[in-house]
Amino acid sequence: MNKLKAWNTICLVCAFCAVSALASSAQTFTTMRSFDGTDGQNPLLGPLVQGLNGNFYGTTLYGGANRDGTVFRIAPNGQLTTLYSFCAETSCTDGRWPEEGLVQGSNGTLYGTTYAGGGGVGEDCGDGCGTVFALTATGGLTTLYTFCSQTNCTDGAAPVAGLVEGADGSLYGTTIIGGANLYGTVFKITGAALTILHSFDGTDGSHPQGTLVRGTDGNFYGTTVYGGANNLGTVFKITPGGTLTTLYSFCSLTNCADGEEPYGGVVQGTDGNFYGTTFLGGAQELDGTIFKITPKGQLTTLYNFCSQTNCADGLDPEAGLTQGTDRNFYGTTSGGGADGGGTIFKITAEGLTTLYSFCAQTGCSDGAYPYAGVVQGTDGSFYGTTSVGGTDSEGTVFSLSVGLGPFVETLPASGKVGATVEILGNNLSGATSVTFNGTTATFTAVSNTEIRTIVPTGATTGTVDVVTSNKTLKSKATFVVTP
Repeated sequence: MNKLKAWNTICLVCAFCAVSALASSAQTFTTMRSFDGTDGQNPLLGPLVQGLNGNFYGTTLYGGANRDGTVFRIAPNGQLTTLYSFCAETSCTDGRWPEEGLVQGSNGTLYGTTYAGGGGVGEDCGDGCGTVFALTATGGLTTLYTFCSQTNCTDGAAPVAGLVEGADGSLYGTTIIGGANLYGTVFKITGAALTILHSFDGTDGSHPQGTLVRGTDGNFYGTTVYGGANNLGTVFKITPGGTLTTLYSFCSLTNCADGEEPYGGVVQGTDGNFYGTTFLGGAQELDGTIFKITPKGQLTTLYNFCSQTNCADGLDPEAGLTQGTDRNFYGTTSGGGADGGGTIFKITAEGLTTLYSFCAQTGCSDGAYPYAGVVQGTDGSFYGTTSVGGTDSEGTVFSLSVGLGPFVETLPASGKVGATVEILGNNLSGATSVTFNGTTATFTAVSNTEIRTIVPTGATTGTVDVVTSNKTLKSKATFVVTP
């Protein structure tokens, strides 16, 4: 089938870029790995995810043993292992072209989607309509569901977005097309059983691409690229039972000053509001925005890209945002910057700072065109990928340190008293105390990067603190104690 945006036709040769130095003494940019095709090619939309072992996991759209994409693991020192090469089965029943990243379930298993393959035969997906898969830490893959298994693809087709785990342990996601009205779906998968929660009809949005986020209220929030009142995208809320509310329709202001085509989904900030980007629109009309939206749908544009000469601040952000431990938001633009290869940026209450401009090294050996966003590792640094560039022009994995300190992260992010919780971090083997918002918990240090604990009686919603021999590590996000 024809894909919806030009990013799917990836330029494989980076244009000549001028050499420039942008990093300051307070930050360090490192190209951790350049893909060469055999180990993967063109990591696209999916941000990396950090595993319990401290390593990072991701996908490439192409490359690998069968040239149909891979799942990889990369250590903080840059050592990369290809865990799985797609289209290893006859007729690619295991899927092909994983565009998004992975999610680590509370059971430690990795889950993801492929855009094509799997054997579905809808007329709009001649290469197969995509899959949901589970992957063990050692690379054992199980196909959980093949899309377009129902007549006329009423079960959806072509999942571009990744997955998110719900409080019930099920996985929730979207397909970009298919469903009852062919405009895409929101689905839930429990084990291998798929339930369609909503089929978009255009008026309430169409073609969702960004991964859903589970809000602190237990509902899911996301975006559609098109549809809504002005057919240029929406922000929506959907309950676990499938009741959908359109919170905002983009291009509601003159000349789409509020933005259009939000590709990257939203993230919930510590203030309870949601933050995201639009690929196009804004004050410069075609270069994208950063926005904030309240749970009730009041939208504020925080930044308009290409506000600087020659778009030195970047343009066309395709990925969503991540909130750092400093409570500021970080992201990428797929183009613009000082050298034209895209940027990494930080946005604060005072405005936007460009942290790095890609294609700053000869031959774009540092990478170019980061379509995926960044993730903050528990060591405090940010990690991400570029779709092209690098030594072999097949894309890169990079890290950026901006001076933020280490922290811990809980898996899952919420739970009842008595529930088992894994804590991710660094140098945890010498931990002496774990508390949930001040309430002491029993724990076991499984490894230097993992602690297993139980939500203690009397625990309340708040941060999780781990005391080690030389410091106290706080959780990046609030742990929500559920009834």
